[in-house]
Amino acid sequence: MEGVLNKAKQQKADEFYTQLSDIERELIHYEKHFKNKAVFCNCDDPETSNFYFYFVSHFAELGLKKLITTHFEIDKPSYMLEYEGGADVRGDKETIVKRAIKMGKKSKLKQNFQQGSQGDLFELEPARSFSGDFRSPECIELLKETDIVVTNPPFSLFRKYIEQLVTYEKSFLVIGDMNAIAYKEVFKYIKDNKIWLGIDNGGTKWFEVPSHYEIATQSRIKIENGIKYFSKGNIMWFTNLDHVKRHENLIFYKYYTPSEYPKYDNYDAIEVSTFKDIPMDYKGVMGVPITFFDKYNPDQFEVIGQTGVIEPEGLCSEYKGGRPYINGKRMYTRIFIKNKNPVKVRGKK
Repeated sequence: MEGVLNKAKQQKADEFYTQLSDIERELIHYEKHFKNKAVFCNCDDPETSNFYFYFVSHFAELGLKKLITTHFEIDKPSYMLEYEGGADVRGDKETIVKRAIKMGKKSKLKQNFQQGSQGDLFELEPARSFSGDFRSPECIELLKETDIVVTNPPFSLFRKYIEQLVTYEKSFLVIGDMNAIAYKEVFKYIKDNKIWLGIDNGGTKWFEVPSHYEIATQSRIKIENGIKYFSKGNIMWFTNLDHVKRHENLIFYKYYTPSEYPKYDNYDAIEVSTFKDIPMDYKGVMGVPITFFDKYNPDQFEVIGQTGVIEPEGLCSEYKGGRPYINGKRMYTRIFIKNKNPVKVRGKK
């Protein structure tokens, strides 16, 4: 049991609460997806979550059918809160949340999950010390009942979280770190166009964290009105809800020349260090940074593979780490792509 509790404490330490302003900037682009839908925020304490507050405040406007929240607890039983609208949404956040919680249906969560030595899952019923894990049997049953999942899942469990959503074929909009693109499981879904990035991606976002969190880098901490915030860079929205940005074509201004676009030593592809420099007329494979996915239009480009994850056929494995090399120099992680409709240049074959 001690090992289970240690894992639980690690998960509880993964508390980064999304600011309302970041939620509003992203959610405004998806209003058409929510009409008559049941939304599940399965990593959200309704008393503190800005996701819960957002959906309560916009429940009627979005035409929601239902809002369900669950959250993980280590020192007490957690609960499920089901809300079907009707609360007065005038006033400050604390007042609105209290009204909505009072009108909602609260049910205790009694199950949890424990990972065995062989990776199998088995439940503990009743939960002796903690409950509300998104992987628990009862939370999975709630997931099956809902239409769209919107939340900020634990960053340390992101790949497991995404796998669960895809497995149960759920629509979703969740926050994650850009590095998750390099996870084999996540990249495969992106390559297969099962998930993609949202709208407000990249840059730095500030997350509210518990006051006891110790953060070594002081420049990444700020305290406002007694609340501690921690900054994280390269934060992305991951989703499978369609949006306008996903269908916007990138406009290019450069043509291919061998001198400007060297080929890799160990793979028949050219190096393009930034998406802005993609040559409009190149027909072959190109290596680009993972930030390319913020601009990726599946109608414009084909994703071939990624170094160290899904390596394209022909990438020489003799080079250390599966990375591409140029003149013996190891390059950073690269996404390999092809332009589906390269510009035809007169005089070139």
